[in-house]
Amino acid sequence: MENFGRIFIYFGCFLILFGLVLTLGGRINLGKLPGDIIIRRENFVFYFPIMTGIVISIVLSALMYIFRR
Repeated sequence: MENFGRIFIYFGCFLILFGLVLTLGGRINLGKLPGDIIIRRENFVFYFPIMTGIVISIVLSALMYIFRR
């Protein structure tokens, strides 16, 4: 039962961090970093956030490293 409680705590922390990223993402230009691919045509927009994905991956990896210690 103790492990089940920890899972809920980690899930709650993840939701809080995810909410902060969504809230502050527009202010820090998350999603508009150099390296993100945006192709605009007349009736079509293709968006592939390569650098944003890499930055999010690094941040999440660092957080997981800290929490697992």
